[in-house]
Amino acid sequence: MRTLDTWPQIDPLTARASATPDRTAVIEAATGATWTYEELFDEADRLAGCLRKAYDGRPDRLGIAMRTGIDFVRATHAAWRLGAAVVPLDVREPTEQLETLIEKANPDAIVCTDETAGSVPIVEGPAILSVDGSTVPGVDAVPGTCDGTDPRARYPSDTHVVMFTSGTTGEPAGVRLTLSNLFASAIASAFRLGVDREDRWFVSIPMAHMGGFAPIVRSALYGTAMVLQSEFDAERSAAVMDDYDVTGVSFVPTMLSRLLESGWKPPASLRFVLLGGASASRDLIDRCHGEGVPVYPTYGMTETASQVATATPAQVFDNPGTVGQPLMFTQVAVIDDGQSVAPGETGEIVIEGPTVTPGYLDDEETASVFDEHGLHTGDLGYRDEDGRLYVVGRQDDLIVTGGENVDPDEVAATIESRPDVAEAAVVGIPDDEWGERVTALVVPDGDGAPTPGDIEESCRDELAPYKVPKSIVIADAIPRTVSGTIDRTAVVEQIRHG
Repeated sequence: MRTLDTWPQIDPLTARASATPDRTAVIEAATGATWTYEELFDEADRLAGCLRKAYDGRPDRLGIAMRTGIDFVRATHAAWRLGAAVVPLDVREPTEQLETLIEKANPDAIVCTDETAGSVPIVEGPAILSVDGSTVPGVDAVPGTCDGTDPRARYPSDTHVVMFTSGTTGEPAGVRLTLSNLFASAIASAFRLGVDREDRWFVSIPMAHMGGFAPIVRSALYGTAMVLQSEFDAERSAAVMDDYDVTGVSFVPTMLSRLLESGWKPPASLRFVLLGGASASRDLIDRCHGEGVPVYPTYGMTETASQVATATPAQVFDNPGTVGQPLMFTQVAVIDDGQSVAPGETGEIVIEGPTVTPGYLDDEETASVFDEHGLHTGDLGYRDEDGRLYVVGRQDDLIVTGGENVDPDEVAATIESRPDVAEAAVVGIPDDEWGERVTALVVPDGDGAPTPGDIEESCRDELAPYKVPKSIVIADAIPRTVSGTIDRTAVVEQIRHG
């Protein structure tokens, strides 16, 4: 008798191409080229055969060093036909960082394109293979023509992806995700966002990160299409969403802000804007309300294969700051001192459920965040009486100054409430007298030119004296990681040298 422990054994694309071969799978925005699921399957199958031939066997882990696009999608499905776990590598990362990730993941081979071959560090161990030829020394071309390959059976509990966290505090960790994790995330997301046969998910964020990678799995499971753009550009992305009747998109707040600032109006086809990666300001949410943008603020993480909780537009407009109720099958607890806290009280967010990773590549890292309650996220938040979740910061972002605790997000929100401020980042910097001193990096809004004195005065009017920043630096932009979260280490350095 078969059980859920043995289902499914085939990769998602093989199943989808068999069920609906003629449905559109991928649209390339730059060229207008399209692939049906049957065509995508045929190309992925041939690539799998070529990779097997080039590697002289089946790799257990395959690094993918490519930009967002059809090559990345094809390589992912080819790896799964081979029974390999994929290791997405962001080619925008510095060479030293990529070397660290490759060393941690230990892939058997890395596939790239001619465009990205020069960004892949040549390290001992993995074969480096270009899918479209390369003149870069140390990079071999995948054979031009190959037969397909028989898929290798894999079980839902096997690792299908090793994805690195964004690394905002210290070294990034390699997260192991199973097919069960990926499927559970896709199913739960469908219950919250809905699915339509004509859906087209616009992807312009890096597929090396969860927000860009998840649609590869979800589209194959739903039988819907992806519209791919190699990188985000406000003007071009707006045109793509109009031209291709996009129904859904994943953005980080800075991307959505740039779209609105460019005068973008959501197309009639758009059903949802999944907004994650960083907290959205009240001003941004209000602008979405006024412009009719169907914004779904979400809280998620790599360790949960994307979404944990997602708010509907109605929820977020009526309950500013919420990321909504947890998705189906996901249990969220707010814990302080080992005990669940009452509604409205702040504690650490702890998650259990089928989307939660079985652990990191490093066993010690795994042991440090899991206990009988589940996965300890390090994020601070609370739930209201109706179970809606609010995320207020991170435990390690808390500033302790003169023995007082300061929530940096509260200070940043106060600064951002000024009409002449676009955004702010608040961090603690070590201080001999105070332990830490509260500091702020502030980006003016448009023609506004607030001085540090203006901002300090606003803070004194709204905040307790110990929360008022002691150093305020005006900047052109807030440093962010490639996934859109604030790079607090870079913010500290900019303030120190400001």
